[in-house]
Amino acid sequence: MNIELQEIRSFLANNHPFDLLSEKTLSDLSEKLQIRYFPTGSEIPDAGTLFDHLYLIRTGKVELNTADGELQARLGENDMFGYRSSHVGSRDKLKAFAVEDTVVYRLRAADLYRICDQNAQLDGFFDSCDDVQSRRQREDASLFSQSDLTQLNLMLTPVRELLSRTPVKVPVTATIQETAQIMSQKGVSSILIYHEPERREQKLIGIVTDRDLRNRVIARGLDLNDRISEIMTENPATVNSSDFAFKAQLQMARYNVHHMPVMANNRLAGMITTTDLTRQYTCSTVDIIGDIYKHTDIDRIKAVTAKIPELLVNLVAAGATAMGLGHLITSITDAVTTRLLQLAEERLGPAPVAYAWVAAGSQAREEQIAKTDQDNILILADDYIPKEHNKYFRLLAGHVCDGLNDCGYIYCPGDMMATNYDWRQPLKVWKKNFSQWIDRPEPEALMLTSVFFDLRCIYGNRSLFQDLRDHVLGKTRDNSIFLAHMTMNALSRQPPLGFFRNFILIKGGEHDHTFDIKLNGIVPIVDLVRVYALAQCSSAINTLDRLDLMESSNSISKDSAGELHDALEFISKLRIQHQARQVKAGKEMDNFVSPDNLSLVDRNRLKDAFLVVRNMQSVMKYRYQR
Repeated sequence: MNIELQEIRSFLANNHPFDLLSEKTLSDLSEKLQIRYFPTGSEIPDAGTLFDHLYLIRTGKVELNTADGELQARLGENDMFGYRSSHVGSRDKLKAFAVEDTVVYRLRAADLYRICDQNAQLDGFFDSCDDVQSRRQREDASLFSQSDLTQLNLMLTPVRELLSRTPVKVPVTATIQETAQIMSQKGVSSILIYHEPERREQKLIGIVTDRDLRNRVIARGLDLNDRISEIMTENPATVNSSDFAFKAQLQMARYNVHHMPVMANNRLAGMITTTDLTRQYTCSTVDIIGDIYKHTDIDRIKAVTAKIPELLVNLVAAGATAMGLGHLITSITDAVTTRLLQLAEERLGPAPVAYAWVAAGSQAREEQIAKTDQDNILILADDYIPKEHNKYFRLLAGHVCDGLNDCGYIYCPGDMMATNYDWRQPLKVWKKNFSQWIDRPEPEALMLTSVFFDLRCIYGNRSLFQDLRDHVLGKTRDNSIFLAHMTMNALSRQPPLGFFRNFILIKGGEHDHTFDIKLNGIVPIVDLVRVYALAQCSSAINTLDRLDLMESSNSISKDSAGELHDALEFISKLRIQHQARQVKAGKEMDNFVSPDNLSLVDRNRLKDAFLVVRNMQSVMKYRYQR
């Protein structure tokens, strides 16, 4: 074999997936490759179509663009493009250009087809051809039912799009008869009750339904001239106009109501009913969550949570976004937690003092993708007396945390749970703890704050949680020293991308030749936007909500916010696709992704996403660590 063929053979043997081939096949393949040179700016190929050949870049750089010039991928040494190597768009509309002097090895499509036909491993790698792609789409389509598709619609439809009229409302001073007359005139089955203090905006204080008029007025023989406040349901649960419709349906199932007020920027926006939702959609998952609140034993609740992996597969196949899926999965966790607390109270009796059960981490951010370990705390009212009340709350926390563990939400390895006495404290102690963590940001304190700055009240007295949140945000306001330490902690996790745009992979062990897409891909973004949120004293918890705040407050440019948003969604999408494949294969879900299992285009888009994160980390470091 001459020197040129030896070099080609060596190149193939050191690049996946050709390293899977036998010695003889490698030698045969080397003889079929053509060497081509393309100067800077030239289109590849100079004749024929891009997908007549498979191209392997020996030296240089190439860009893939759509027909209208939109960049799809940037490729470098050892990357491939052309026949059977791209998932991007319509093949006949892709164009490739050398962005610097480039040398490629070129293999005819017919030769690659024949080699793939004879080598199953190679064929498995180049499985993005039209026939295989279509087969996979058909296989995926068979995984989900019509109810799953309509469920996806609920996930993607904001509540505001289901509002058909302005809010029908009366002041708290209206009589029962006046209220009933307005309901009749407007043809509504419910009405909002508001209080309008002098020179202030209207404040929602209650709701009345036609059922209330039957059961609380007619059945009791009340005077129709009585104030409507006598029969209204005070402080009703609400939903935001920007929330997805499925969240409204989950809230209705949780509180067993059929009408829910809708708010927009703390103002009344309208009313949504179960009829509004079922007129266009059905949602089997919401029915399941409704069942959770009916169950009284842990085994039945476990049966519900056992369906989460299958739900993940179905929704990924249906095209759900990672963020939308996170909201849905978290809603199931919230329902399980709430029901366990209700059952604990039924068994133990009423709580001796007020309390708030608060979730931390991904559950708090509503970003859970699958069942994971639990992070939770208890905030107790300051009239809590340890000797008298500790036993009750120890038993309550044990009942809930044990139940969550039984349902697949495993005990936190770091013991960050309400069963830990340190994480089950009165409000004044929590304020003291956060003050110490913020004033003395040592490594352990920074680790704790990274978890406990993402908090959301799941059940109980929300004012306790809001009081703590206001205290924490007040402590972080204009606190440059603390923000500098939080930035340093956030920068401890970097995207797994080397100087030459190569993936930095785990070497050896169970996860050899992979990277942790959660720890090194998603967590850096979550940590980054948390710092910006704290700098703005924002109460936003969800990562996308925090990202929107960064843009609206001009903390970063609109373009940078868009790039970071796209990076988060793409990295998260690869994660849920990876986990869905594991579920289908009967494996335990994890976060360890091998680049070998990604298409060429996905590998390059992932590199671009990691680069966006790394650049934004540099901006954060410059801003908060100067």
